[in-house]
Parts: sequence; C-alpha cells; structure tokens
Amino acid sequence: IVSERLEAVQKGLGEMQNLASGVGDLKKVLSNVKTRGVLGEIQLGNILEQILAPEQYDQNVKTKSGSDAHVEFAIKLPGNKASGKEIYLPIDAKFPQEDFVRLQAAYDGGDVSVIEVANRDLMRSIKAFAKDIKEKYLDPPNTTDFGIMFLPIEGLFAEVARQPDMIALLQREYKIIVTGPTTLAAMLNSLQMGFKTLAIQKRTSEVWNVLGAVKTEFGKFGGVLAKAQKKINEANNEIDNLVGTRTRMMLSKLKKVEELPSVDSDKLIDDGMNDAIEYDSEA
Repeated sequence: IVSERLEAVQKGLGEMQNLASGVGDLKKVLSNVKTRGVLGEIQLGNILEQILAPEQYDQNVKTKSGSDAHVEFAIKLPGNKASGKEIYLPIDAKFPQEDFVRLQAAYDGGDVSVIEVANRDLMRSIKAFAKDIKEKYLDPPNTTDFGIMFLPIEGLFAEVARQPDMIALLQREYKIIVTGPTTLAAMLNSLQMGFKTLAIQKRTSEVWNVLGAVKTEFGKFGGVLAKAQKKINEANNEIDNLVGTRTRMMLSKLKKVEELPSVDSDKLIDDGMNDAIEYDSEA
C-alpha cells in the first residue's frame, strides 16, 4: 500500500512539473514586448469582429498624413455631408505588463510606499502610451480628434480607472479614451446603434427619391390612361351609333320586304351555303 501511494505521489509531482513548465513558457511569452502587443491586438480584433461588420473598420491603417505609423485598428465613421469622405477612429492596444505585475506584487507585500511607487510607474506608462497614440495616429479632419487606448485586462483597466482624475486627464491632455474589454464592447455597441440609425436615414432618403420618381411616372401614366379612356369612349359612341341608329334604319327598310315562310327561308339559306362551299372547293 505504501508503495502504491508513493507511486501516486510521484506521478502527481510529475504532472505538477509539467504544469510549472507550461507556466514558465507562458511567462516567457508574456515577457516579450512584441508578443504582448500581438496578444492585445488579437483580443482587440476578436471584439471588433464580434460586434462590427467587416466593412465598418480597417486593420493596420495609416491614419496620419506624412507619417508611416500604422494603427492596429481604425473604425470608419461618416464624415460631413459636403465631402462624403469617411474619417477614422483609431484604436490601439497597450499592455504595460511589467508595471502591472510590480503593482500586483506590491499589493501582495502590503507595503504602502511600494504600492504608491508602483502606481505612479503604471500611470506614467499609461500617459506615455496615450501621448504615443495622439502623436502617431490622430490627424483631424482625417481622423476623429480623439483615439481609444485598449487595455486587454480588466484588472489593468480597473487600476487606471480607480486613480483620481486619470481618465479625465487622459481625455483633456491627450484626447484619449481608455477602455477595457467590457467598456470597449459597450462603446462599440453604442456605435453600432448609431450606424443602424444612419443606415435607416440613408434608406429613408432613398425611399423618398424612389417615391418621387414613382410620382412623376404615375403622372405620365395618368395622362396615357386619360387618352386611352377618350379613345374607348369614342369607340363606344361609334358602336352605339352603329347598333342604335343604323340598326333602326335597316329595320325600317326591311319592313317593306315581305317575310318568307320559314321552310322557304331555310331552303334558301341552305342553298346559299352549298353554293359557297362549291365555290370554295373550285377555288
């Protein structure tokens, strides 16, 4: 029994070592800045794909004229009616992992001074990201005068949101709105409702144009119907004249003709029909 238990313990330790190795590999992946950026970009792309239609946003867009910087995603928004040109709303994913991990470690340690220092470092990184987005991607009127910074972890967004005046400062100084996965989804749903309203307005305008064209064509159709009705009335009057007046005149003339007995009239008609048939055969 002791041998079986020791064997089970050894097996469990082996599984724990494999799990620890996997965690180490994940840590190595997340420690790479480029990899973290790709993970944030993938998450951002998944959220956009679930809420918006493909034609409502673009990926890797150069939004600022004279700059080669490409923002990860940009939502297409309708421009003014005069130009009819679309404008972009830049969205960039950021993930300051080192600062966030240090802050979590400071919370675990419980040292207030260390927590304050880690908080300041994290907020400094967030401000640097906001400045970077503003300088690289915002270019009114080609873009909106504000951009969106996407933080792929809700806990990271919560740390930024709990800081006094941080959200307002980023909007005031850098024209940047900070979002997490949930808040971004809510914002995109609001935009989607706006897109639907614009689509309804556009379709309404098209319907009015169609109705205007139908009204014009219906006026022409009414004129054609009036002419046709006039011709029909003229033909009807001719028929009434033929059936009424002409018929009465012929009947008055026929009154002077003596009627034949029915037998004689039938014979006369049959002879006429036979003569007609023979004539047709000879022809």
